[in-house]
Order: sequence, then structure tokens, then C-alpha cells
Amino acid sequence: MSVNLRGCLWVQLGMQLACLTLWPILSSAQSSDLEQNLAACKAGREVCDRSKLSPSQTAELDATNRERNVSDCRNGFDSCDHSKLTQPQLIALAVADHQRNLSDCKDGMASCDPSRLTQSEARESSVAAQQRNMANCTDGISDCDRSKLSPAETSAVDAAVRQLNVSDCKDGQGVCDRSKLTGSEAAAVAAAEHRRNAQNCENGWTECDHSTLTPAEAGQTAIAEHRRNIAECKSGGEACDYSKLTPPEARMLADAEQQRNYTACLKGYGYCDRSRLTPSEAKAIPADQKPVSP
Repeated sequence: MSVNLRGCLWVQLGMQLACLTLWPILSSAQSSDLEQNLAACKAGREVCDRSKLSPSQTAELDATNRERNVSDCRNGFDSCDHSKLTQPQLIALAVADHQRNLSDCKDGMASCDPSRLTQSEARESSVAAQQRNMANCTDGISDCDRSKLSPAETSAVDAAVRQLNVSDCKDGQGVCDRSKLTGSEAAAVAAAEHRRNAQNCENGWTECDHSTLTPAEAGQTAIAEHRRNIAECKSGGEACDYSKLTPPEARMLADAEQQRNYTACLKGYGYCDRSRLTPSEAKAIPADQKPVSP
């Protein structure tokens, strides 16, 4: 009988130890589940189980839902529930809605409801629409309605459009209509195009027409091209044309390459061609830098 009692005590003790060991794991898992449930409730997901929330969590959730509803109403979302708004919130919402509608009307938005504007707001919206149309016509935008322009505005728009066309032609950008240029404007455009071509040629850009260069411009371009070729040869670039180098320039580059090769062989760093070393250079190479004979 004593043996059975002792065995029973050992079984009970073992179960208690197991419970104590598993308790932190079970507690952590339960805490994680509760946190996930709270997050689901705050996000408005269907898996939310309000019965698992503590009183403080329920209060926190209610506050979150009230804030979300206010935000939904302010943004005009269908999920807005006006019945859950307080009187101050309803007033603030009405003010925000009115201001948003006014902004939409002044900006020419399709969501504008003119019937909700006061007389002064309607006049302000009309002035904004007239100014917007004037700007569209001046900038050559398709939304321009010339029938709404006054005679003075029409003259101002015509002058602005003409000047915009001249600028486009001079810059070689936009939509240039040469048929609308006056004689003096056409001459100014031709001069601008010539200057732009000369700059392109001097800078080595592809949009260069050498045939239109003056002798002075052609000479300046040749000097710039020669300088670029020397720089390309010095850097070992593939665009280098050695045939265009003068004898002194070719010797200078050859001396520079000889010095580079010698330095590479001397320091054991970089491309080294030992066959190009002079006898004196070869003697100056340290023994540990010289190739070992097989």
C-alpha cells in the first residue's frame, strides 16, 4: 500500500512540474492570440471576437472605431455612419464638406456642386474659372474656350501664343509653326538655330551640321575635336584616333606610356610589358618583381 501511495505522489509531482514548465509557453501563446484578436478588431476584420477583449481593450477599440468613422466621414467614404457622430463632429464635418466643395468649384473639379455655394462664393468660383480659362488659352492648352474671353483678353492671349511659338522655334522644342513667324522673328529663329548648331559641333554632339559652320566656327570646332582626341588617347579610350595626333603629341603620349609601363613593372602593380623596358629600366626592377626562370 505504501508503494502505491509513493508512486502516486511521484506522478502528481511530475504533472505539476510539467505544468510549471509549459505554463510560460501556454501563457505566451494565449497572450499572442489576444493581441492578434485586438489587432483584428481594430482593423475591422470579421475574425474579431469582442468577447475575448478585456474592458480596457473594448474601450480602446471603441475609441479607434469612433476615430475611423470620423475620418471616413471627412473623406466622404461610404462607410461613414453619421448617426455615430457627436453634434460638434457633425458641425465640423459640415464645415469641412462646404470648404471642400468650394475648393472643388474653384479648381473646376467635376465633384463641384454649385447649388451649395453662397452668392459670394459663386462669384469667386466664376472668377477662378475665368482666370483658369485665360491661363489655358495663354499656355496653348486644349481646354481653352476662346468664346469666354473678352476682347482685351483675346488680344493678350494672341500675343502670348505668338511669343510662345517664337520661343519654341528658337529653342528647337515644342510645336514650332514657322508660317506664323514675322520676317524679323524668322531671322531671329535662324540665328538661334545657327548658334545652337555651332555649340553642338564644338561640344561633339550628334546634332551637328558642319556644312553650316562659318570658317571661324569650323576652326573652333576642329580645335575642340583635337583636344577631345588627345584626352581620349591619354586615357586609353577606344575613340582615340592616333592618326590625328601631331608628331610631338604622339611622342608625348609614347613617353607617358613608357613611364606608366615602367612604373607598373617596378611596383608590380598594373599591366606590365617587360619586352618594352629599356636595358636600364630592366636592371632597376627588383629581383622579387622579375619572372622566375623555369
